[in-house]
Amino acid sequence: MAPDTAFLLIGTLAAQANTTKDTIRHYDQLGLLKSRKRQAGSRLYTEFHPECVERIELIKSAQAIGFTLTEIKDSLNDYYDGQLDIDLQLSLTQQKLAQVRKQQMTINLMIEMLAERIEVLERMKTDKNYLSNIEICKKKIPPQA
Repeated sequence: MAPDTAFLLIGTLAAQANTTKDTIRHYDQLGLLKSRKRQAGSRLYTEFHPECVERIELIKSAQAIGFTLTEIKDSLNDYYDGQLDIDLQLSLTQQKLAQVRKQQMTINLMIEMLAERIEVLERMKTDKNYLSNIEICKKKIPPQA
């Protein structure tokens, strides 16, 4: 029986999806891609469904906005199975936005503290009585709720 040429070998999929074979193996291991095994002599090949190119693009898009592969898995499979719950997706996306905004606040605080520290350190370079300024450098980021 001849192999189904519509299915892609890993190298072809990697080239079409503009990613690496290792990334494809990882995604496949996590169940994010549709693949099948095919025996050819003593070798076992993994072949990938052509929709995997689109799946990889969706995965990378979701990762770019902060979703983890675990978070992506259920939604991706539901989408391709025609079972996507829009209300659940809306809720998950709103939660992710809140999480990212919280991270942004923390990063803004870190930027402010680093700028302060640079100012203090620059003053310390020229001021021999720098010990009184050292307390400013000990500031800590407040704990997150």
